[in-house]
Amino acid sequence: MDEERYRPRYVIHVAAELIGVKTHTLRYYERSGLVKPQRSPGNIRLYSESDIEILRRVRSLMDDLGVNMAGVEVITNMLEKMTEVMRENEKLRAEVLRLQRGKS
Repeated sequence: MDEERYRPRYVIHVAAELIGVKTHTLRYYERSGLVKPQRSPGNIRLYSESDIEILRRVRSLMDDLGVNMAGVEVITNMLEKMTEVMRENEKLRAEVLRLQRGKS
């Protein structure tokens, strides 16, 4: 199921409509490295549900909280790192439990 979140499905004008921005704004976000849509064989940008979630967060940070683009980049990078650390933590917890069960 999780892989469905990453399946490319929305062309740029549909993604822009879902987010409530113009297509040039999505291109700007891509150039800034905030989102990396996949490309079709014809080089058309295709956005996934995961991309849409990221874009909604970016828009919320900027519009609702007044964060500038540099701040959005910092926050986005920190969130990605936190997610990585949490995943690694879960793996380590599972390994500790496995080892503890092996000693019993």
